[in-house]
Amino acid sequence: MELGLWIVIGGGIVGVFVLVVLAVCIVSKKRIQSSPPPKKDAFKDDPFEESGCPKISIKEVYLASNNLSQSNFIGEGTAGKVYKGILSTNQHVAIKHIINDGNVETFAREVTSLSHIRHPNLVTLLGYCVNEDECFLVYELCPNGNLSEWLFGKDRNLPWIQRLEIAIDSARGLSFLHTYPEGCIVHRDIKPTNILLGKNFEAKLSDFGLSKIIELGETYVSSEVRGTFGYVDPNYRSNNHVNSTGDVYSFGIVLLQILSGKKVVNMNLNTPMPLSKMAKGLNRSGGINDFADPKLEGEYSAEAFDLTLQLALSCTALKQQRPSMEQIVATLQEAHDMSTEAKASTPEVSTDTSIQY
Repeated sequence: MELGLWIVIGGGIVGVFVLVVLAVCIVSKKRIQSSPPPKKDAFKDDPFEESGCPKISIKEVYLASNNLSQSNFIGEGTAGKVYKGILSTNQHVAIKHIINDGNVETFAREVTSLSHIRHPNLVTLLGYCVNEDECFLVYELCPNGNLSEWLFGKDRNLPWIQRLEIAIDSARGLSFLHTYPEGCIVHRDIKPTNILLGKNFEAKLSDFGLSKIIELGETYVSSEVRGTFGYVDPNYRSNNHVNSTGDVYSFGIVLLQILSGKKVVNMNLNTPMPLSKMAKGLNRSGGINDFADPKLEGEYSAEAFDLTLQLALSCTALKQQRPSMEQIVATLQEAHDMSTEAKASTPEVSTDTSIQY
């Protein structure tokens, strides 16, 4: 009996020991698998040399940005920080510093998507730099910042006609992408911060890190939901289908912001309300004037404002076909023509009180 008891006890101890060893092995394996890959030499082999995008040396990047000086810092996005700089050619540039922290895909999309695409309303990618565990994208500099700064900045304002011109420029850039000969390019992150403003306030779309290309003959590609809260198409959220109508929805939200000067969600209300829902409610009740940005001070063509509002609502519609970007450009141009005609027919009382459209 005693011998049998010791055998049972011994077997139990061995069994526990084996289980402990197995547990340790499993935990160690999980730790190894869940550990992020080392950053060192992540960009050692440059896969973009044949992309056609000019390669810029790391020395040039640091000289241009004054060694990434804080005084040259102009902004920060999800992929990295942005610095202004001047190349040895005396060209003013914006330099996006991307550190290898899950943003390799973003970097690759930018280089491959923008390196061979040129349009007046798309920011120009001038070159890239790869250096071990970090990389840089070098763009033309848009000195007037982004649309968000002008819509929501306290000491900044855009007159009505200038807002329409920015909308038209942005729509033209998107229309070009959606009708690109080699396949529809879907931006997937249209929002005011990604609409940059050039020297003469010409709008240029930027940040193609989330872009997707739909091959000719296809109507969509499936993908995990990516984008910015408030601008993502609800249809895309439900079916994971990436197509051009998703950009149309996002652009419609931006149009509503251009009209109202409001954020995508009004957090000042007892119950936070999405901007599109607010616009629909005021449109039904006839309170269009209540939706207009107070910064405009009523200095806009009511007819053109209403036309643009109806366009924005059709862009964000969920149960009806949305307009194409080409149709959107045409409608915005119509609103612009209305506004310039209204401005021309408005008598100027004095230099200080003239209406700005």
